[in-house]
Amino acid sequence: MTIIRVPDFAQESFTPDERRALTPYFTNLDQPIFALRNLPEVVKGALFARYSRSAKSIRRLFLDEFRDSVTGDTSQTGIGTNRAERLFDRVFGDYGDDSVAQLGGAHLACEGVSNVLTKILERGRLMAYLEQSTRYVPYTDRPGGKWKYLTPPELDGHALRDPYQATLDDAFHTYSRWIEPAQAYYRQRHPKSSTDSDGVYRAAIRAKALDTLRGLLPAATRSNVGIFGTGQAFEHLLLRLRAHPLAEARDCADLMLAELRQLIPAFLTRVDREDRGVRWSRYLTDTRRETVAVAERLLGQVDADPRPEVALTEFDPDGEIKVVAAALYESSRLSEGQLLDIARRMGADDRAAVLRAYVGNRANRRHRPGRAFERTTYSFEMLSDYGAFRDLQRHRLLTIEWQVLTAEHGYTEPAAIEEIGAADDWRRVMNRTGELHQALRAESSTLAQYAVAMAYRIRYRMQMNAREAMHVIELRTAPQGHPAYRRVCQRMHRLIAEEAGHHAIADAMRFADHSAVALERLGAERQSERRRETRPD
Repeated sequence: MTIIRVPDFAQESFTPDERRALTPYFTNLDQPIFALRNLPEVVKGALFARYSRSAKSIRRLFLDEFRDSVTGDTSQTGIGTNRAERLFDRVFGDYGDDSVAQLGGAHLACEGVSNVLTKILERGRLMAYLEQSTRYVPYTDRPGGKWKYLTPPELDGHALRDPYQATLDDAFHTYSRWIEPAQAYYRQRHPKSSTDSDGVYRAAIRAKALDTLRGLLPAATRSNVGIFGTGQAFEHLLLRLRAHPLAEARDCADLMLAELRQLIPAFLTRVDREDRGVRWSRYLTDTRRETVAVAERLLGQVDADPRPEVALTEFDPDGEIKVVAAALYESSRLSEGQLLDIARRMGADDRAAVLRAYVGNRANRRHRPGRAFERTTYSFEMLSDYGAFRDLQRHRLLTIEWQVLTAEHGYTEPAAIEEIGAADDWRRVMNRTGELHQALRAESSTLAQYAVAMAYRIRYRMQMNAREAMHVIELRTAPQGHPAYRRVCQRMHRLIAEEAGHHAIADAMRFADHSAVALERLGAERQSERRRETRPD
C-alpha cells in the first residue's frame, strides 16, 4: 500500500502486538484518514461517541477499551459489544445525547407493504430508500393465487371485505388484461429502429405500456422498500408508525423493531419505554386526533376550490436579488446588508452575469451551484395523480405535506387509453374503486385510501429552496421520466420564470427538459446497453 504523507501529522506508534490487534478492524494504521470495518454497528457508534469525551485517538480507544474480546477472527460479531452497550446506556439512555444515535445504522427490507404504507415509511429526511417501480415490474403475478394487494386487517370480519376484494381483483385483472394490447399499440406507433437491439426496444415498449396502465392499480398494491438509516432515524420512524391509525403501520413497526434489535439494539432502547417512546407516540396520536377533530369542526362545511394541477402559492419577489447577494458573499468582504443594497441597484444584466459566473459551465445536472441558491424558496401546491405523487414524495430535502388520498378530486386518463380501446374498462375501474372508497369512508378516511386507484388525484404541497428546486425539476423532467411527473415539474419550472419572475434562476436550471418524448425509456435503455457492452468481463 502506498503511504501518503500528511504534513505535520504526528503518526501514532503501535507495538507489533497492537498492530495485529488493530489490522482486522481499521483500513490503515499509519494515516490520519481511515475507515472502520468488521465491527458491529454499536461498537462503531460507541467508538465515535467516545471521541467527544476523550483525548485519545480512536485506534487507541479501541485498544484500551474495546479490545477485551478481540481474537483476530473478523467474522466475530461480539467484539466489544458489551462495553459498547453499557456506554450507550449511560450516554444515550441516561443523558439523552441524540447525536450518539446517529453513529450507527442498518439496512432493512420491508416487503409486501402497501403503497399507502410506502409513503409513511419514506417520510423521514435522514434515511435512504429504494422502492419497487411500477414501470419496470408488471403486477401480473398471483402468488398463492392472489393478486398483489393488501386487504387491511381492519376489514377482517367486515361486511365490506368481500366487495373490497372483488373490486381490487377487477382492477388487477383489467390492468393485466391490457398490458399486451398496450404494448402492441405502442409497437405500431413506434416501430423498432434498425439501430436498436430487441432487448432495448422491448424494455422501452414495456415501460411505456406499464406507465400508461399503472393508474388502474389501487393504493393497496403491494411493494418492496429497502431502507438504510441511522439509529436515530429508525427510532423516529418507529415512533411515527406506532402512533399511526392504520393497523398495517403499527404491525410493521412491531416487525421492524424486532429485526432492528438484532442489529442495533442499543440505539432503540427508548422506543417502547413507557416514559420515553410510548409517551412520544401517544403525543403524536393525540395531536393527530385533535387536529383532525378541530379541522372537521372548522372546515367540514367548506367546499374545496377548483385548482390547477400545479400552482405557485408562495415566493419571494426579491428572491433573485437575495440569491445574487448570497452568491457574492463569500467572494467579498462586505456585509449582507451592503450586498443586498448593491444587488437591488443592479440591472437585470448584471444580476444575470453574477449568477452565470456562480453557476458556471454545468456539464450535467449533477453539477449544481452552491448554497446561495438556498437563499430563496418556493411553495407549490399540486393536484396530480397518485402515481406522480409517489415519485415526487421521495425527495427528502424539502418540505412536503399531503392530504389523504380520496376519489373526490377526480382522476386522470392517458390519451392512449381511448386509442387502445380500454376506455370503458378504465372508467369502470375508476367508478368501482371510487364507490368503494366512499363506502369505506364511513369507517375511516385513512382506511379508505387503500381502495383508491392511482389515477385519482391527490392534493399535496411542496416547499423548497431554489437549489433543491433545480435538483427536483432537472431530475424529474429528464426524457426517461414518467409523463405525469414530467408535466408537473415542467410546469414548476415555467412558474419560477414567469410567475415569480426569477428568470435568471430558471435559466440556471439548464437541464430542465421541456421536450416531447415518444418512448420515455428508449434513450435510457440505449445508454444501459452501451454501458453493458463496454463493461470489462
